[in-house]
Amino acid sequence: MTDNFAVAVAATPQAHAADIEFFVRRGMTKGYQLLSLLTPPVYAVFAITRHGRAHLSVNRMLRATWIGGSAGIVGGGAFEYARSAYSNPDKVRTRRLRATYDTASIRADDHSTIGGILFAVITPALLWKRANSINLILGGAGVGSAVGLLAHYARTVTGDPAPTVRVPEIPPVAPH
Repeated sequence: MTDNFAVAVAATPQAHAADIEFFVRRGMTKGYQLLSLLTPPVYAVFAITRHGRAHLSVNRMLRATWIGGSAGIVGGGAFEYARSAYSNPDKVRTRRLRATYDTASIRADDHSTIGGILFAVITPALLWKRANSINLILGGAGVGSAVGLLAHYARTVTGDPAPTVRVPEIPPVAPH
């Protein structure tokens, strides 16, 4: 009875909508992490080559970081919505289970969140007079997110990978 109920629940449109919501949130998180990591060096190179070193300031760098992170949120969420909403619900369910048990991704998210929170507090404390308070807090969170993501990758490279967890087998859903 329980197995039939689980199969029936997996086949509902509500379950597919929940899977889509999961992937949109995950895509937004991954987009923020990626663009928070890439924006500062790309902006620094752009500002130096385009305007010279005089136009590179802490305020502008932090502003570019949080705006880049915001663009990553929008882009990642839109990409995952388009990818998941128009995919086969069974394949989306399988992807969700794999993503749920992906400990490396979960650890990267944890490190990124911890770094974002720490740097959102530390950056304004250290650079209070050098930038606007909004740019200090939001840009500090973006920089911290990038530092946390780099810490995760550094731990993985130095021999401390995230533990692997076996994904349980899910029987295919029979069409009604």
